[in-house]
Amino acid sequence: MDAAGMSPKAWYEATCTESGFICDTRQLAAIEELETLWLQLVEFKVKRNQFLGRSLLSPDVPNGLYIWGGVGRGKTFLMDGFYLCLPYRRKRRIHFHNFMAEVHHEMKLLAHERDPLIALANKIEQSTRLLCLDEFHVDDIADAMILARLLHALLERGVVLLTTSNYAPDALYPNGLQRQNFLPAIALLKRDLKVLHLDSDTDYRLLQMARDPLFMLTSDASAEFRMQSLFQRLTAGLHCVASAIQVGNIEMPVKRDAREVVWFDFNALCGGNHDQAAYLQIAHRYPTVFVSNIPQFNADNAAAARRFTWLIDVLYDNHVQLVASFATDLTVLYEASALDGEAQRIVSRLTEMQTQRYLALPHRSRGVSLTAIES
Repeated sequence: MDAAGMSPKAWYEATCTESGFICDTRQLAAIEELETLWLQLVEFKVKRNQFLGRSLLSPDVPNGLYIWGGVGRGKTFLMDGFYLCLPYRRKRRIHFHNFMAEVHHEMKLLAHERDPLIALANKIEQSTRLLCLDEFHVDDIADAMILARLLHALLERGVVLLTTSNYAPDALYPNGLQRQNFLPAIALLKRDLKVLHLDSDTDYRLLQMARDPLFMLTSDASAEFRMQSLFQRLTAGLHCVASAIQVGNIEMPVKRDAREVVWFDFNALCGGNHDQAAYLQIAHRYPTVFVSNIPQFNADNAAAARRFTWLIDVLYDNHVQLVASFATDLTVLYEASALDGEAQRIVSRLTEMQTQRYLALPHRSRGVSLTAIES
């Protein structure tokens, strides 16, 4: 759905009419808060343009939102809808761990400045009025120490924060080293952002994944349509426009990319010269990965089979949900000549990745290491 020109409330009401979408009363409460913030930001933009034309005065910047709740409750979905609805150019939406990787990278580039962190805050303020940080979570002392100052500097400069998290502010960085030094950052979040608990009892991600078989045969004429249908439901049709994604220093072709769900053709993903580091970046960035046209493995495609082994190990270890189409049943995915201990392990992992127990595991998105700035 094209959300441009719509308010969050109008967008959500329209989305509720779409086939397969479940309207949630607790999400509606969050939409009311997002609607209020949207109206405040629209009014702020109008007032600021008026004030700048007449004097040096500027209206007060609206407070942001901190939305927290369990996995799969729709936090990212609501953030993305709000982001698309807001008629701002100076806005940015990024996964929190990618943001912190970027912060560390930029701090190195700004090392010559008297205070690199303040220089970075100034740089962000110049390009960003609204900063959307998805999956806010602190588990590293270096991140904790930087954030304590950076959040203060950004809010002081009028950057509006919209964050999602699986944790309440008071539960951030639990038992962390020198946690007392991070407590002012928690107090800042609670003071300058409205904290909203999205406490729905339903894990919509798990519900959508449980409706259909996740693995299907390429020879099935309906396989592509079923994958498209599931992709559409998982992303609610939001910004499925990319033809490639940046992974390290290369562009990797994709069929679709939206709301932390990405869809590859097997040849683009495992037929090139990609290594485990590339797959690790993908696994950290995307909780759900689609792969089409996985072949039967034999001596002729041994190199691709090896990369497929790396891929599945990385996805499995990071609890990424996999939707895929295969040329054969898993029991004969590897021809006898290609069957070894690793092949048996991969088939076992693929089998487990279809279970409800695996699908309910929280996605791991730690340790992202990026050297390029996301657009």
